[in-house]
Amino acid sequence: MNTNKETPITTKDVLTFSVELGLSMLKSGAEIFRIEESIIRILQAYDIQRFDVYVLSNGIFASANEDLDDACSLVRHMPENSVNLGRIAQLNQLCREICNYRIDLQTGWTRLKEIRVQRGYPRWALILACGLGSGCFCYLFGGSAFDGLVACLIGAVEEFLLLIMSDARLSRSIAQIFSSMFVTAVSYLPVSIWSLPLHWDKMIIGAIMVLVPGIMFTTAIRDVYNGDYLSGAIHLLDALLTALCIAAGVVIAIFFMQKFGLEVSL
Repeated sequence: MNTNKETPITTKDVLTFSVELGLSMLKSGAEIFRIEESIIRILQAYDIQRFDVYVLSNGIFASANEDLDDACSLVRHMPENSVNLGRIAQLNQLCREICNYRIDLQTGWTRLKEIRVQRGYPRWALILACGLGSGCFCYLFGGSAFDGLVACLIGAVEEFLLLIMSDARLSRSIAQIFSSMFVTAVSYLPVSIWSLPLHWDKMIIGAIMVLVPGIMFTTAIRDVYNGDYLSGAIHLLDALLTALCIAAGVVIAIFFMQKFGLEVSL
């Protein structure tokens, strides 16, 4: 539906907006089927019936009116994404307002740009949340309150290191290996050096839980359930590689500690 008679809205305008909104959702960790549905609903809201939309975990392919004079095709590549549920909720709301004609396409572009430039959670909040999560997971898996307190400190430093490695644009796999090595080594040192009454295996479990790709694995299952087998396989492979990196980091740390003469046993 064209709500502005002075500046007619073309197929390219609608397709570009819908794909850019879908790309923002993809970068924020939205499900594949939700992204496809959002793009399709926007196209249908503007009376575009001939279209094809294909979304993968790292890209979007879309075309509209291929057999007409205003044919248009778009491809968008997205190498990496992160989970931001708040941003997904805002993008979903923007899609609903566009489809219900509460706002026009120009206003939609303005809102989309505002959502894109919004800053994420502050670093102190991420570090605090990681620390609290590590301590709670440690206690949940059988650690004592003292174990949980130490795991909280380790988790906070772990998140700080992850942020530094992210700023340095270090590979995510390398960052996960180094993080799990750090967690393993630091969890064992208080036990071996100061002989503190700590369960270092419980602290390791608590601290590395923040690295476990739970959302990624769940997304893979949902993609397969919704028939997006390729995206599901990609997410599943990514989750398995992440788990492998975590395990490799723990094993490497234990290997080097044994080489230095520490009696490491789980």
